[in-house]
Amino acid sequence: MEPEMKRIFIKGTGSYLPEGIITNQDVARMIQTDGEWIKTRTGIEERRKARPDQAASDLALEASKQAMEQAGVGAEDLDLIVMATITPDTHCPAGANWLEAKLRAEKAVSFDVTAACSGFIFALSVADKFMKADNVNTALVSASEVMTRVQDWSDRKNCILWGDGAGAVVLSTEPGGHEVKSIHLHTDGEGGKTLLMPGGGSATTPITHESVDAKKHTLKMIKANESFRVAVTRFAEACREAVEEQGISLSDVKMIIPHQANLRIIQAFAKKLGYPMEKVFVNIEKYGNISSATVPIALDEAARSGRLKPGDWVILVAFGGGLTWGSALVRW
Repeated sequence: MEPEMKRIFIKGTGSYLPEGIITNQDVARMIQTDGEWIKTRTGIEERRKARPDQAASDLALEASKQAMEQAGVGAEDLDLIVMATITPDTHCPAGANWLEAKLRAEKAVSFDVTAACSGFIFALSVADKFMKADNVNTALVSASEVMTRVQDWSDRKNCILWGDGAGAVVLSTEPGGHEVKSIHLHTDGEGGKTLLMPGGGSATTPITHESVDAKKHTLKMIKANESFRVAVTRFAEACREAVEEQGISLSDVKMIIPHQANLRIIQAFAKKLGYPMEKVFVNIEKYGNISSATVPIALDEAARSGRLKPGDWVILVAFGGGLTWGSALVRW
């Protein structure tokens, strides 16, 4: 007789947004555009900016402390730390290693997951599988980004989108809390060139004055209109996949918490699903696109505001560079 599969529960959530604010008017002055045009095009009104002395692990530290406090666990209880990020403190060591040190979580194993805007869903899946297959009882999953530092602030179609922040959850095999019922992941490597930072990796020469001047170390978005259509399709597919496995319908889902990429994308995929927008959690107007961190930040805000009740079905869904996309279904 096979042993019963472990069940994984979210015990605590947390988020951290730096105090610095970049308004649409601030961006408009930099790129000579109109703040209202930015809002109409994206749904964004402002975004957060980390202090010069704050790295990704510093933002993750604050979000993690909140999640750990709510979960009632200390650093000594953590067996695993997985951090989703495309803007780590350093390429080596990993951002999660820095976070582990700052938490003084000496027992934990820590590493990063890189899946762009889908990073939190991917990191959640990695932790979930570790916990089901290994002797891991308590895990911290954080997503943290300092996106304002990888922007070409003359790139009008791209720099208007991004902000800084972090979110986190504590997972446990102990009963109680909010059960992670299923996670589905997908990638399409052929589409990877549509959103990328071309410089700094082994595919290019070492960083030079020329590569910096050519802005090869900033985020590039290619074929934005094509990416919009693909994102809408993949968001919708991932939501349907989440409910079909559990034998429920979208009408049973209390809330969809999507990656906050662009308000028009969110509205378009909700329309494609026939799902009411009032049940879709949106906070993009306050924070912009924080890549992997948007989903856990939104989850924390939804939970702490009382919008989620025990027994609610919740879908977390994301799409990002890679191309990557996926969903997680949670029973609150």
